[in-house]
Amino acid sequence: MIRDPETLEALLDSVRRFVRERLVPAENEVAETDEIPEAIVQEMRDLGLFGLTIPEEFGGLELTMEEEVHVLLELCQTSPAFRSVIGTTVGIGSQGILMDGTEAQKAQWLPKMATGEVIASFALTEPEAGSDAASLRTTAIKQGDHYLVNGTKRFITNAPHAGMFTLMARTNPADKGAGGVSSFIVDAKSPGISFGKYDKKMGQRGAHTCDVIFDNVQVPAANLIGLQEGRGFKTAMKVLEKGRIHIAAVAVGCAKRILRDALHYALERKQFGQAICDFQLVQAMLADSQAELYAAECMTIDAARRRDAGQNVSTEASSAKMFATEMCGRVADRAVQILGGSGYMAEYGIERFYRDVRLFRLYEGTTQIQQIIIARNMVREAKAAA
Repeated sequence: MIRDPETLEALLDSVRRFVRERLVPAENEVAETDEIPEAIVQEMRDLGLFGLTIPEEFGGLELTMEEEVHVLLELCQTSPAFRSVIGTTVGIGSQGILMDGTEAQKAQWLPKMATGEVIASFALTEPEAGSDAASLRTTAIKQGDHYLVNGTKRFITNAPHAGMFTLMARTNPADKGAGGVSSFIVDAKSPGISFGKYDKKMGQRGAHTCDVIFDNVQVPAANLIGLQEGRGFKTAMKVLEKGRIHIAAVAVGCAKRILRDALHYALERKQFGQAICDFQLVQAMLADSQAELYAAECMTIDAARRRDAGQNVSTEASSAKMFATEMCGRVADRAVQILGGSGYMAEYGIERFYRDVRLFRLYEGTTQIQQIIIARNMVREAKAAA
């Protein structure tokens, strides 16, 4: 749902200009230094990008899902690392509080997130709990007016810069399933929290992940999201469902940039006395990429509209995330092929995108997890209708 087309278009124009004038020129610097300049992060704050999804009453822009998708389609036509700076605050870091938190919890944390004063991070994955989120081992044992948290979280995006964590931990060790998991707001400055070294990743330099270790960390009982134990897994799944539409939009935005660069190269590069864009086999790769990109964009916008309309979009969100991220990988692969040897060279940037977008098929639930969700939903609906 788009509430005010003129207001949205003004925001999109600002984002396009920011991407064109500030982010694209900084791509090489970020790739070389593995750091995003603080001046750029501050400009993201000034543009309100940290508060895209946070309600207006807490200082955010309160975009609908469809509006958020359109912003991401523009913002992500550059290195994915830039989106990652705001991604955990806009999405999985804040949405648990927004969806299931108390009014006091929202009032305390959401205004700081909306301005970018506090970067939110989502601490779910563990060394032995990734796709099987219900098997997590981090514990939060209640002792009087606080919980004592112990455990290690892995691959946590923005952890080194986070001001708070939305933490998933087991409050009932006797319940080994999802029912024993609760969600907490944890101040990143709490005594007992330490961090591993930055992970060395295949791509997305400038987007930092690391282990987060909780050693007898005292978390006030008032920071239990919703003040109810045993709801953490449900909160996480709701957050991830929205996040999957978000990541689908990210993948579409990146694919747009990759395909545009490949097309421009094909227009300029000459072989056998003519531009390679005139060769039918190159045209086939361009056409396949455009058709798949169009399909993924339509799926993502449709899923967003359905969510805005209050529909259950578990299947649509997983379908869009699965198709869009796989599509982006294929587009990046074809782009390398179109550029030939140049596509393998760092100076053209396509090889960097090729590495960067590989992650899309892994986080917020791997492609295989999306397949399981889609198929299970299909079977459940078929049985219910029988």
